[in-house]
Amino acid sequence: MTASEARDATTVPSEAEGPEGARGGVLSRPYRALSIGIVFVELLIAFEATAVGTAMPVAARELDGVSAYAFAFSAYFTTSLFGMVLAGQWADRDGPLASLTTGIGAFAAGLLLSGTAGSMWVFILGRAVQGLGGGLVVVALYVVVARAYPERLRPAIMAAFAAGWVVPSVVGPLIAGAVTEHLGWRWVFTGIPVLVVLPLALALPQIRRRTSGPREAADRAPLDRRRIRLALGISLGAALLQYAAQELDWLSLVPALAGAALLVPAVLGLLPRGTYRAARGLPSVVLLRGVAAGAFIAAESFVPLMLVTQRGLSPTLAGFSLAAAGGTWALGSYVQSRPRTEPYRARLMFLGMVLLAAAIATVPSVLIHAVPVWTVAVAWGFGCFGMGLVTASTSVLLLRLSAPEETGANSAALQISDGLSNVLLLAVGGAAFAALGGGTVADAATASADGSHPAAFAAVFLPMAGVALVGAWVTTRVRER
Repeated sequence: MTASEARDATTVPSEAEGPEGARGGVLSRPYRALSIGIVFVELLIAFEATAVGTAMPVAARELDGVSAYAFAFSAYFTTSLFGMVLAGQWADRDGPLASLTTGIGAFAAGLLLSGTAGSMWVFILGRAVQGLGGGLVVVALYVVVARAYPERLRPAIMAAFAAGWVVPSVVGPLIAGAVTEHLGWRWVFTGIPVLVVLPLALALPQIRRRTSGPREAADRAPLDRRRIRLALGISLGAALLQYAAQELDWLSLVPALAGAALLVPAVLGLLPRGTYRAARGLPSVVLLRGVAAGAFIAAESFVPLMLVTQRGLSPTLAGFSLAAAGGTWALGSYVQSRPRTEPYRARLMFLGMVLLAAAIATVPSVLIHAVPVWTVAVAWGFGCFGMGLVTASTSVLLLRLSAPEETGANSAALQISDGLSNVLLLAVGGAAFAALGGGTVADAATASADGSHPAAFAAVFLPMAGVALVGAWVTTRVRER
């Protein structure tokens, strides 16, 4: 099936849409329950992502597992990669319902396992189960959007997903901190699964009706065992690389090389052919998502550290310097969702990457003490506006360029590109930071402003600004000839 045929196949509204759905938006009567339900699921995932990090240090200390602290994060990441690929295969074969419900169940079970853990390794096991569920859910939601909504409504529902991250990014850490302080860290983990009941009750009947499996029995292909093996390879390879990065000794070269040997062929096999060379169309869309996400996360991770060590801000004030940017991210997602902007989507994505590059390049200007610290908040607001334009647009273009039977696999590729680039570019940024005198993050966080190394921060931000500019070039290749 050609890309144009795929677009034609995915732009036809469902038979149940009716006249009101054909004219209305994502909150019109035919879509209201489904839209509220799946956006609420996204909101809960966002709240978990922003809240768990606040409770994690207390949990590690109480479970006597500070030495294994990093594995609580890496366990989630590595199993989520496998979950993404499995969900893509599963949803393309049977529809997204089974993947979504299984994923939500695993996500809730992992939270409960971590919240009731009596040792650090049980806690890490719970995070691994939670990651598997998260990977299943995030890809299944993309397939729900592809199957249940006509093409004209997809930019709006993607904008709603982005808006669902705004409130949790601001209040999530505050709520989690208050719960941890007054009730205990376990309530942060065990309280979230209860909230899943409402969105499931709203969304599942609509998902069952609108997103059934293949129309013909002949379309029901078996799971691709090769892709499942590649998924295991990418998860194990990423785990070995993260273990090697945490050990930082000569012996760690062995797991690092083994991880790279597993990871590279798995990535090449799971991403669309031509992704690494920015081939036109879908490969460039997948590549752009990784470039944008990786540059953004790698830069953002060092912003609070720079403000604390170089300008003497408290951790709370340093965190709030980034909090308002969630609103501009949602605004960017809203702008790309407007029907009038559709003919200019590629230009908006180019603008978004330029804004991101300019924001990342502007942030280290506060290393000069004459520059006011609020410059960071303003610059990051513009950068997040650009990310809102780019991230939602890559999701919309991916669904448009995917044949219906390939939506799950391609959505998984998009998420893999996003997640892996975060880890790899963050590792590159961390290496540059250490090489130019930044030391470890823990050392830098406790250092005084006089004893820290401004050049180490510049070595992180300026290359990431260059990566964002490469992403601006990739936007010129997202449309097929």
